[in-house]
Amino acid sequence: MTAISAPPATSARLLRLLSLLQAHREWSGAELAERLGVTPRTVRRDVGRLRTLGYPVHSTTGTAGGYRLGAGAELPPLLLDDEEAVAVAVGLRTAAGNAVEGIEESSVRALAKLEQVLPHRLRRRVNALTTFTAPLGGRRGPTVDVDTITELANACRDHQRLRFAYRGQDGTASRRTAEPYRLVCSSHRWYLVAWDADRADWRTFRVDRLTLTPPHGPRFVPREPPAEDWAAYVSERISTAAYARRATVLLHAPADRAAERISPAAGVLEPLDEHTCLLRTGAHSLDELAFHVLMLGFDFEVREPVELNDHIGVLADRLARARAAGQGRGRDGERGGTAGR
Repeated sequence: MTAISAPPATSARLLRLLSLLQAHREWSGAELAERLGVTPRTVRRDVGRLRTLGYPVHSTTGTAGGYRLGAGAELPPLLLDDEEAVAVAVGLRTAAGNAVEGIEESSVRALAKLEQVLPHRLRRRVNALTTFTAPLGGRRGPTVDVDTITELANACRDHQRLRFAYRGQDGTASRRTAEPYRLVCSSHRWYLVAWDADRADWRTFRVDRLTLTPPHGPRFVPREPPAEDWAAYVSERISTAAYARRATVLLHAPADRAAERISPAAGVLEPLDEHTCLLRTGAHSLDELAFHVLMLGFDFEVREPVELNDHIGVLADRLARARAAGQGRGRDGERGGTAGR
């Protein structure tokens, strides 16, 4: 890159301008001038300096025109504040525990470059965070190839139909043609939300169970999404809708406290007030449902289905009989011990 001689005030302003452009939005010349405290003419000159330095700043003319930072052939230097730099460094160090396979080596290379330019005070913070914390249980669940994630993300962005082989939960193999919309990561598993063209319905696919079979295409016109919150939609699909037995339970606990014990893959929580929340969950049987709710450790009331409430009554009677039998044996043992003495 060609260096530009500029006074300190100009250099500081260029860094501020670059920081604004890296927010990945389009700015009008007037907006940038107001943020920088300069004239629109100065903004145009500063944009020219950035272009000379190799930054691909695109501009459009007219009343709706403005400036935005494009994607260049080479990655320009990034501007990070202290908190952002620490977050990136810690994220790179923990990338090996992610569910994406094949990024460990790339993470190490990127971290080495970042730590070379980190000030000493930030390196100390990063080292403290990573040295005195440890993941519990290590890597969980199957890994997903990073190329697959990238290809799926590109297809979502470009509205391009996908073709892939899919292995269901029971091992059944099928071939799918789908319109991809979102990738969601939950509990170290990746899910693809897509419109299944053959079944004419929305589906949630485990990414580790699919194998892409290009060529892909053609492009599709996006449909109305099935929900506003994609993460909540996937949570409901994998924790409730996927099971034959489903339940809605009132928990006598605030939603944030319940969320400490219930992951998005185990149920969907809906806050009611500061003391209660609703849990929607599912399981393969009434026994599994009952024990799942019981093991949460909260008082609860079954809203639906009625069969679950009745089943809990049967289990309660069984437990009561077991407790009574255990107490009877305990009393007999005490009496027997006394006679022996």
